[in-house]
Amino acid sequence: MNRRTAAPLLLPLLLLLLASCATTRHGRVLEQGEASWYGPGFHGRTTANGETYDQDRLTAAHRTLPFNTVVRVINLDNGKAVNVRINDRGPYARGRIIDLSKEAARRIDMVDSGIAPVRLVLVSTEQPIRTRGPGSIRQEEFTIQLAAYHRRSDAEAYSAQIPRSRVATGEVDGRTVYRVYYGRYRSAADARQDLERFKRDGYEGYIRQVQN
Repeated sequence: MNRRTAAPLLLPLLLLLLASCATTRHGRVLEQGEASWYGPGFHGRTTANGETYDQDRLTAAHRTLPFNTVVRVINLDNGKAVNVRINDRGPYARGRIIDLSKEAARRIDMVDSGIAPVRLVLVSTEQPIRTRGPGSIRQEEFTIQLAAYHRRSDAEAYSAQIPRSRVATGEVDGRTVYRVYYGRYRSAADARQDLERFKRDGYEGYIRQVQN
């Protein structure tokens, strides 16, 4: 096979591989599992994306879906459905995939039961959602943030002191920040071991979840 005939054959395979890693397709089933809800004890607190939690709005917490992603939550016990926007992180109870606001839980009639089997269907997203395969959302990852600067040169100088660290660009209150990160971990507990080592060596830092 020459190069000219190989290229057209390889292109569809490459596109298929990319599609399995990310999706923005409306209507795609993202996940299926158990939902719970949270309300009075968290009402008025700050959510993971910086908003104020309002139990009467149609929002939800998810461990990895990008903030502002809208998903349709279908209660598999009764067929009722509601669209919610992701603005928080959680739930961390084993087997649960989404934590709904009280109002969202009321819309699908699961307030009294507290939990319900649900299916999540993508409505809209501002960025591609990485997956591990059909119907399987990529699991959460964690990293260690060691420093943050307003000048890239300062961040790169700090990063140069720490092998395998990296610099990433972000934004806080409209200003660009350059954060120094180290490592990627499947659990916060794994990250904590390295963070303790950094602290013993005189570095400060904390654990952050890597956004999907």
